[in-house]
Amino acid sequence: MDVIAVDNLVKRYGVFEAVSGVSFNVAEGEVFGFLGPNGAGKTTTINVLCTLLKPTAGAVMVNGFDAVRQRDQVRRSIGLVFQEPTLDDYLTAEQNLRFHAYAYDLPRAEREPRIAELFALVELSDRRRDRVRIYSGGMKRRLEIARGLMHRPRVLFLDEPTLGLDPQTRHHIWDYIAQLRRQQSITIFLTTHYMDEAEHCDRIAIIDHGRIVALDTVDALKSRVGGDVVTLVADDTDAAMRELVERHQLSPRLEAGHISFTVTRGDEFLPEFVRGFGQKLRSIEVRRPTLDDVFLKLTGHVIREDEKPDDLARLKQRHRRRSARS
Repeated sequence: MDVIAVDNLVKRYGVFEAVSGVSFNVAEGEVFGFLGPNGAGKTTTINVLCTLLKPTAGAVMVNGFDAVRQRDQVRRSIGLVFQEPTLDDYLTAEQNLRFHAYAYDLPRAEREPRIAELFALVELSDRRRDRVRIYSGGMKRRLEIARGLMHRPRVLFLDEPTLGLDPQTRHHIWDYIAQLRRQQSITIFLTTHYMDEAEHCDRIAIIDHGRIVALDTVDALKSRVGGDVVTLVADDTDAAMRELVERHQLSPRLEAGHISFTVTRGDEFLPEFVRGFGQKLRSIEVRRPTLDDVFLKLTGHVIREDEKPDDLARLKQRHRRRSARS
């Protein structure tokens, strides 16, 4: 059963099209990932799914409800953890959860047991009476996940759930998400530009410039690369590129002085290749393909870590001001 169904979703801000004809379905109980760089359309899509934005065109169904005409029903079906913290720093952790329980009309008899259950889940029971302003970034993120689960949603949306956190804290957050899936059987929809995070998903939609360029399981996406990845550095890069094309009939890529190409059974290919290669090598390695390789193959570029989402934010703000005046 599909708990999310998106058909030809379009979202424009004036003449700028942030999302261009996106279609996908998410099955109940699935961990579904939206992978792409800043400005690719990930947050815009998740905001439409969560009823925070109205689509320009297309149909969006969440838990059987229309995201435009049945917004209240959709909102009661979902939990949402935003990119930016939305906790009240001046309240304690348990006051934050209690306020959320009130907002969603959780029956009085269920509130305190549910709060205790969620604090145990995210391992914050001993800090529940502390003010949130003294929490670390990782603790705040865990508390936000607990808050998003308070009303037992069918779908939990996580928009860049570990953005800005250190690698160890990111690892712990994913431990909580895995535990959550085992215990709650909840559908999880997340956006990320971290390749290692996307590995945790059952399926991934790769989005770039507002369009989905691929959607499949992690293993199936990696199989599109076409084999093992060989990366080498040569003294004469130009000569090495020519030899790979003319003598070995390969299709090498050059990135920051590193030449890479794909071959089948790289462990068997490498010894004979090194013995017969006519250029002096500084280094060479062979590895299984990663999602970085998949993204590069499908889009022709790497994840653009340095892109500034502020440009899109300014477009959105400008569009809202114009809409308010009209």
